[in-house]
Amino acid sequence: MKTNSITYLLFILTLFISQNLLAQIPQVPAELEFADIVVRINPQARREIQLDVDAQYRNPSYFKVKQDRVNLYMPLIERELKNSGVPVDLKYLVIQESGLIGDAVSTSNAVGFWQFKQGTAEEVFLRVDNQIDERKNIVSSTKGAALYLKKHNNTFDNWMCALVSYQMGLGGAKAYFGTQYNGKQVVDVDRNTHWYFKKFLAHKIAFGSHTSTLTSNGSYMVEERVQGPTTLAALSKKYGVTEKHLEEYNLWTKNGKIPGDRVYTVVYVKNGSLPIQPAVITESQPKTTTTTTTTTASNSHVYKQANSFPRINGNTTKASQADQITVNNLDGVQAAQTTTQSTFSDRVGVKENKLRRLNDLEKGERIEAGEYYYTEKKNASAEVATHIVRPGETLWSISQKYGIKLSSLKSKNRIRRDSELKAGMVLNLQEHRKRGEEIPRVALTAPAPARQAVVTPTPSPTVSQQPSSTTIQNNTSAPSPTRLTHTVASGDTLFNISKRYGVSVNELKDWNNIGTQNIISIGQKLVIFRP
Repeated sequence: MKTNSITYLLFILTLFISQNLLAQIPQVPAELEFADIVVRINPQARREIQLDVDAQYRNPSYFKVKQDRVNLYMPLIERELKNSGVPVDLKYLVIQESGLIGDAVSTSNAVGFWQFKQGTAEEVFLRVDNQIDERKNIVSSTKGAALYLKKHNNTFDNWMCALVSYQMGLGGAKAYFGTQYNGKQVVDVDRNTHWYFKKFLAHKIAFGSHTSTLTSNGSYMVEERVQGPTTLAALSKKYGVTEKHLEEYNLWTKNGKIPGDRVYTVVYVKNGSLPIQPAVITESQPKTTTTTTTTTASNSHVYKQANSFPRINGNTTKASQADQITVNNLDGVQAAQTTTQSTFSDRVGVKENKLRRLNDLEKGERIEAGEYYYTEKKNASAEVATHIVRPGETLWSISQKYGIKLSSLKSKNRIRRDSELKAGMVLNLQEHRKRGEEIPRVALTAPAPARQAVVTPTPSPTVSQQPSSTTIQNNTSAPSPTRLTHTVASGDTLFNISKRYGVSVNELKDWNNIGTQNIISIGQKLVIFRP
């Protein structure tokens, strides 16, 4: 009797939850906004889409699990789409494609969160081999999907067509749509509208009103950018999670090893409320309040994250040629030598006036060897929220580092001239600073006390010498090594670089954490210590 009562109560509870969830099922509207398009849906198409919406809610337990995955991954997805210049509305496509299952495989052998076949993945600069499969990396694959969608939208100037081309391919979508929707701001959906777009609308409606920051148990996703070589086993100790946990959320590394060819994103899940950003000290605060902040800017995550920008992807061995690399997910190119704007613009196939406009250059300003320049419009905001100003930086150099328009950087921080910049300032890269709000500053590490002499070698043309704290305290002490930075140019190898500076290849590898494959890329900064 007691068992029957418990079973009955469980049945009633399940029924109550199911009915409560069903009562929350959103209804397909007659009109909605998608990207920059007004979508008008006729009654027959509304009924068809509603069936798909209802199907998402049919199993409450399954919907809850799926929604938790959405809440875990969506903040990263939204950020990458936004930074790539793709409407955030396209985020629902990843739910449609894989249900946010990282190792999902389709019947056509498409793999990962965004369901890329290997050839397409390589077209959008994802690494797929016997060690790494970035189709299973949520950040990398979202960048790839954004690039793919953005390029297709350049053909149609219509995000509905670009979205359908994700399923059909560009050629198939061009044959299907022709030019009838090019540039259209209003789209009518009826029984003849492509099924893939109607299925997308069902996912947008089903999940659009339920996304939140935390999962149902209060978990959230943590993202770490890692430069290898290292292993998940080593990182598990650093992050305080199990190796098995890291393996579960980082299926992109097939053997638990992270190579040193580029920066990879490692994710894991934490429980509890979201972390509060550490406070910074504004200029107006008295010095006595600095005791509340013990971490200097140079040790902070914000300060260190700047080292991973600009983010270069693509065929880096041909970085000085057009259409080979992306710089912060924008088409770009690296200057092989110092030259004039006119010569450089001819070389990369961009009109001189456009080159100046895209890169916020003054007329007559020189193109500097080793610098990255954009060949498409920079974004209004950056991938990260803030930047701590370093000595010697300018507003222009910061805007180029993150791929943010110079005018946007100035506007967000209410700052107009380089003379107003001070080392340690915390600049906003996404949100506008409130009127009258002072720009916060954090303390940089204090320089070492001045001594009697400084070792100052003459660098070679491709070397920029870093400020050195190497000094001679007395006549009997030996000088410490001087730190130099070499920018890898076309044709450079570890061997010829080592000969140039009189160091060994193994020393170069140790100083720069280079793996056994001896891979270096054009534009990479190598640290070199000379006696």
